[in-house]
Amino acid sequence: MCGRLNITDDPFVIQVLLDLGIENPREQVLFGRFKRAADTISIVHQQNGQRFMSSAMWWLLLTQTQSGFKPSKYTSFNSRYDKLHVQSSAAYHPFRYHRCIIVVKGFGETQYQNGKPLHYHDFIAENSALCLAGLYKYWQHPITGKHVLSCSVITLPPHPKLRPYHDKASPMMLPQNPALLDKWLDDSFHDVTGFNHLLVPHLYQPLIVQKIDKPSCYKPVAPSQTLMHD
Repeated sequence: MCGRLNITDDPFVIQVLLDLGIENPREQVLFGRFKRAADTISIVHQQNGQRFMSSAMWWLLLTQTQSGFKPSKYTSFNSRYDKLHVQSSAAYHPFRYHRCIIVVKGFGETQYQNGKPLHYHDFIAENSALCLAGLYKYWQHPITGKHVLSCSVITLPPHPKLRPYHDKASPMMLPQNPALLDKWLDDSFHDVTGFNHLLVPHLYQPLIVQKIDKPSCYKPVAPSQTLMHD
């Protein structure tokens, strides 16, 4: 699973956002070296043909409270690829109508053994940024009338190159092809069979892998390695 995100004020992150049509991205992005599940993050999405950068809780399913919303008891910061075509799943409708892109410098994974953390690794895009495939939902509170957004990262089976560090899943990374990214964000495009070829793990950019002491400190504890793109 993808359990933490690295969204730093990085020139490559900014350039990707500019390429996606986001104006003055530095004034809008919620930067953070350690974004964890249920934090508020920045997503790029489209509504009625107009593109936006919005804040969204990184937890797709929310529960209503008296004054707002909180993360549901059902874990939903990731959406599994094999649930995207299951009509009863939380990801089915968003995959067809509410796709988004989460632009990051990198992501983190935790390897577990017998239910306990064994080691932590950060994956950082080398001389680039990553476009993670995401889903989002709109929520409106019936009492306050407040609108909020929530989101998730689509996860795929573990990429063979990532498997030595995390053997459960890998985040879905989109190729930075302008036509494909436009189609992914197009809220009028619903024939998602056109995205089936993306539901296979693929590295479009080289990744630097760094073993760290713990996510909140991200102090290197071993030499870094580079995973070349496919």
